[in-house]
Amino acid sequence: MRAVVVGSGFGGLAAAIRLSAAGHDVTILEKRDRIGGRAYQYELEGFRFDAGPTVLTAPFMFEELFALAGETLADHVTLVPLDPFYRAFDGDGAPFDFHADDDALQAEVARRSPRDAAGFRRLQDHIRRIFDVFYPYTERPLMQLRAMVRMLPYLLRHGAALGVRRVVDRCIRDPFLRRTLSFHPLLIGGDPASTPALYELIAEFERRWGVHYAVGGTGALVDALGDLFTRLGGTIVCDVDVERILVDDGAVRGVRARDGREWEADVVVSNADPGYTYGELLQKAPASAARRPSSRRPVEPSMSLHVLYFGADRTWPASPLHHHNLLFRGDPDRALRRVFGRSGSGRRAAPDATDDLFLYVHVPTRTDASIAPPGCEALYVLVASPPLPSRPEGPDVAAAVDARVRDRVLDVLEAGYLPGLRDHLVVEHAIGPEHFRDVLNTPRGAAFSLRPTLFQSGWFRPHNRSPKVDGLYLVGAGTHPGAGVPAVLASGKIAATLIAERTGVGTSARSARSARSAS
Repeated sequence: MRAVVVGSGFGGLAAAIRLSAAGHDVTILEKRDRIGGRAYQYELEGFRFDAGPTVLTAPFMFEELFALAGETLADHVTLVPLDPFYRAFDGDGAPFDFHADDDALQAEVARRSPRDAAGFRRLQDHIRRIFDVFYPYTERPLMQLRAMVRMLPYLLRHGAALGVRRVVDRCIRDPFLRRTLSFHPLLIGGDPASTPALYELIAEFERRWGVHYAVGGTGALVDALGDLFTRLGGTIVCDVDVERILVDDGAVRGVRARDGREWEADVVVSNADPGYTYGELLQKAPASAARRPSSRRPVEPSMSLHVLYFGADRTWPASPLHHHNLLFRGDPDRALRRVFGRSGSGRRAAPDATDDLFLYVHVPTRTDASIAPPGCEALYVLVASPPLPSRPEGPDVAAAVDARVRDRVLDVLEAGYLPGLRDHLVVEHAIGPEHFRDVLNTPRGAAFSLRPTLFQSGWFRPHNRSPKVDGLYLVGAGTHPGAGVPAVLASGKIAATLIAERTGVGTSARSARSARSAS
């Protein structure tokens, strides 16, 4: 069987590796000059900056892929477990560490707010119950509505349909801890106030399997997966902008690039955003194809992002910043209301003041000095942003917003964490909502595709097997089970499973199980 995979994010790579391991003839077509999709890596004057995902958990999911070739992940990539997973700072700069050890984390909560110690134990128990019930669904194709119907009693019984923040607030009273312990939806583009608590299984993923860093950055892991794919006989072609998925009599027959080249295929796996796949790559697809199967209401996009990359010619050993950092300033809840459209304004805006911010700051040089020149610091700062409005704003608006975001971020970092940072910057790069729209082809620049709401989860998301076009499969953040590295890897596994059902040729389940049991 000939398969073409459009896009080389983690979902596309995972599907391609599994199909190649099953003996199929697989070609990956990538728009950019190197593989990775959202996990692209920039190399600038001796610095390496991961463009997108930096939080890695559930390493067994990567082990499964290498096991399909009789190899081990550790022979190709070094994963370093992080402890703490994250360091959060309140408005006064006081730190709170998400420790890997349960007892240490419990003690950290008690240190911050003794009255919340018992409530935190209840919250942890609640999250474990949610995980035990809903985790199995993350590796299954939810192609039938009845599968979601069977979940409803569990959703209600375990409060998994309630917003994450509401569940946390029931157990925790300290305002800072409430914000800190409900931040995980932001990792997948969701609003903590409205993202269903079933997504708290992200926190349980981290508790069970840890948070890890790949030496050399996430890009090193992407490269290792690409090399694995080619060792299995696959072909990668970069700088190919796929313009159309070719369809005859309701079935795919290949793809065509903008330069006129065509690739024939029996199966096409699209790692592009579902909205782009159905709205652009399929010439005559109905507009409703990218919407929730159950609704004619418009899709709700996830938040977008401003991501700033800074390379400095010095380090700050006395800084309290750790590897992964969460910075809460002033009233971050108000900032999130603006991002997610709960402020009553549909207009896009940059942060108005440094006292009203939530920032994620990644300092990989705290763990891996190799990704920067000697004696230098590499920083990655993420600022949540509303998705782009449906009507284009123009480059002047985008440039003004980008400049204000940069200034606010540097003000915060210099004031409490990295004094004098501006004077030591030698490399800068930034991407914003327009990058996600124009380069990564996500409608409205939604960095995580669909917002994780109850009615954009499971069966309600675009399916991994297209109901409209025979031989078309979808992987990535916009499909089931959702955004985030583990979910995207799972989408590749689901698509490969569905294709195996079609062809009668599958990958080795025994190798996958052995990888998981060894983790």
